[in-house]
Amino acid sequence: MKRLVLPLALAAALAAPAIAAADEGTAKKNNCLKCHAVDKKKDGPAFKEVAKAKKGKPDAEAKLAEFILKGGKVNKEDHDPIKSKSADDAKVLAKWILSM
Repeated sequence: MKRLVLPLALAAALAAPAIAAADEGTAKKNNCLKCHAVDKKKDGPAFKEVAKAKKGKPDAEAKLAEFILKGGKVNKEDHDPIKSKSADDAKVLAKWILSM
């Protein structure tokens, strides 16, 4: 059993940067980085601030994905929905943001 732990941990550690890069690629593809950055406010809040605000809330991932997909109002500001209208992209982005 101990022989499996190290290889599995190593595989997970090696996969994490690739997953993060793929999710950042989804953010780039959908033009999210025009208004948002990971760790600083632009026109919209930093993704890390969004994650902090949503942490521990019920259905945070599903609600954030729906918001990304459909748009809406935040603090009296309109949020444009993602251009691709892809539910899969919205889910990937929500999971990525909440992982920060």
